[in-house]
Amino acid sequence: MKKVGMFVWNHFTNDARVNRECTALAEAGYDVDLIAINDPKNPAIEAFEKVSERFRVHRVKRYPWLLQAYSDFGKPFVIVVGGLAMTVAVGLFFVNFMILSSYLMMLLATAGAIKQRKVRKIVVNSAIIARMIVKGYLCKSDIYHANDLNTLPQGIVCAKLRLKPKPLVYDSHEVQSDRTGYDKKKIKVIERFLLRFVDEMMVENHTRAKHNEEIYGFYPQTLYNYSELYDINERPKVNLHHQLGLPEGEKILLYQGGLQQGRGLEKLIEAMPHINEGVLVFIGAGKLTATLKSLAQKSPERDRIFFLEKVPFKELPSITREAYLGFQVLQNVCFNHYSASSNKLFEYIMAHVPVVSCDFPEIAKVVNEHEVGIAIDAHDYRNIAHAVNELLTNQERYGKAKANTKKAKYIYNWQNEKKKLLALYEGIELKTGFIGKVKHQLKPKNMIE
Repeated sequence: MKKVGMFVWNHFTNDARVNRECTALAEAGYDVDLIAINDPKNPAIEAFEKVSERFRVHRVKRYPWLLQAYSDFGKPFVIVVGGLAMTVAVGLFFVNFMILSSYLMMLLATAGAIKQRKVRKIVVNSAIIARMIVKGYLCKSDIYHANDLNTLPQGIVCAKLRLKPKPLVYDSHEVQSDRTGYDKKKIKVIERFLLRFVDEMMVENHTRAKHNEEIYGFYPQTLYNYSELYDINERPKVNLHHQLGLPEGEKILLYQGGLQQGRGLEKLIEAMPHINEGVLVFIGAGKLTATLKSLAQKSPERDRIFFLEKVPFKELPSITREAYLGFQVLQNVCFNHYSASSNKLFEYIMAHVPVVSCDFPEIAKVVNEHEVGIAIDAHDYRNIAHAVNELLTNQERYGKAKANTKKAKYIYNWQNEKKKLLALYEGIELKTGFIGKVKHQLKPKNMIE
């Protein structure tokens, strides 16, 4: 039985894509250890979780041991550390004044550095990376799998810094070199260097694969982020209307996912005064939560805008099915957004919910070719309102879109797509079995000069 060591830079509570990949590998006979990050603020998740007989989750602690001890014990820990520091200071006073001065300066410098947010972030992230590496080594995997750039160094260390190097898969869910809030030039340099150690790379779709070829010189594997195939009528029912205090016939206009910048969420609120019917419901959380709630309160349609906390991905379909239509209105703020074919589009389709979407290539291709909704230029709130009103009033078009989702889901589903993941792993096994080690097949000689 081949063992897979996989890394993910989150708590693994809402990562449907990684769950699908791990489950598919486990069902195919691989022994999977997923290394994630623990959440000290959430007592509901555990450091170790056995998802199935062949799929386990290990969550490493977030903070360095001193910060972790402070988090665990609070003021008593501060008193003990302060007492020890003072005892050492008193002892040094009688030994050498210069040493005492240096010691006090070191304490002040450490305290000052910890107050700096960037320094704290570096310290915390370094502790997480170190613990992931240790756990990765202890798992003694045959193949390592890094999800996104922030776990690739861990994968490289565990896979390559050993007497017998192991194969390494780089599974890039985002366009790391062109994302909001990222230094494009720096990320390109880092990613280009780290790719030297990668044996197989996967990206979400062909638009991103072509982009990767343009900047790095090779075309990676594609693995679309499709939803699991299921019968939505067999999922448990959730009376969302009752939960929100709405009449049963009220139409729910749903956005589900992270509340982040560049997703057109402000445009949805801006469009509400021009939408003839229905209520806007956000399900999720993120950095934009407070801003969106503030905008909603200022809107003349504030009574038609609702917010719900994010729910575990396994429970989400029961809520999605309650929607009249779903939104996927990304803004063209970076190539990562422009090239997306994100999971929520396929979650809507799987729940038989027509969509109002942006007209970016990967998303519009699905929406237009299969007529499961309306693709628009989502940068203008008036276009959003017009599309929603069309689906509200044109019942023939809406009915056709809803019927088409029931056909499209048999094309865009994980049961079809996971075959590509398993084929990639089978290819790795063939290479390791007959060649003795995995060669860097994915990079042509002129890839990195």
